[in-house]
Amino acid sequence: MSTFELIQQDIEAYCEEHSTVEDDLLNRLIRQTFLETINPRMASGQLQGLFLRFISSMMQPRFILEVGTFTGYSALCLCEGLQEGGELHTIEFNEEYEERIRHYFAQSPRAGQLHLHIGNARTLIATLPHTWDLVFLDADKEDYVHYYESVMPHVRHGGFILADNALWNGKVTHEIIGNDKDTKAITEFNNHVQADPRVRNLLLPFRDGIMMIEKL
Repeated sequence: MSTFELIQQDIEAYCEEHSTVEDDLLNRLIRQTFLETINPRMASGQLQGLFLRFISSMMQPRFILEVGTFTGYSALCLCEGLQEGGELHTIEFNEEYEERIRHYFAQSPRAGQLHLHIGNARTLIATLPHTWDLVFLDADKEDYVHYYESVMPHVRHGGFILADNALWNGKVTHEIIGNDKDTKAITEFNNHVQADPRVRNLLLPFRDGIMMIEKL
């Protein structure tokens, strides 16, 4: 492990120690995720979860769309800022996670505002009738541009899209090696957003990179 990676780990640990701790529901969810899933780091975790919660709380959105639920950690963070009567809709392709997600959603004080959709986001996005205040993309990377273009007409002016993994472990800064479809897809997505005159965007070097996109 390089000196840079060790420094980054130290900084992340320091940030976690000086940030609000997870509540009991999130703590139990993340513990079970690490114990029982193959890729537990797909969950947002403490720092990113807090970031999503802060963004949502500042925006006070009425309608939130999440593409890629995994075990539900990020959805539970995002819903904290919902207006009274607001809704969060989240789409997960892997039906094996459904029981786990519903189990934890049911324990949230905002359970009635959480709506889980199991299936392919490429088709499901078009069936949801809302105008979105906030969208969080964290699903199949090869479809990021498709998701982005699918949701953009339904995001209100001044609304935000947040796209996770926009740095893809730093691979976006290097020449693509071999048939690395995910790195190619993330690079194409970042370039697509950068060239889009409909938006203002900020790529944050936070965790694995979050592309913040405001619809003008």
